[in-house]
Amino acid sequence: MEDNIKLYSEIEKYEIININDGEKYSIVSNNDIIIDENGNMKLLVLNENYSGVSFFKRSNFSEVPWDYVKKIGTKTVIIDIDESEIKKNNL
Repeated sequence: MEDNIKLYSEIEKYEIININDGEKYSIVSNNDIIIDENGNMKLLVLNENYSGVSFFKRSNFSEVPWDYVKKIGTKTVIIDIDESEIKKNNL
């Protein structure tokens, strides 16, 4: 495999950190990645209130376009986005 390719199984335990404000968003496996029909990563969906399985609680999440993912390091996924540019949603 090429050096710049990472498998999901390798990054699922990486912590997501926003270098714009220092916010931590848990690990990749507690969040979601939206992939388009061509296999390109489109969105990082950050679960803002992850505390395990919740059947009756509303879920708040933020959508971060993949363009704001700046680096996948050895133990972290680094994003750089201003809070005002994050699209907030809830279910």
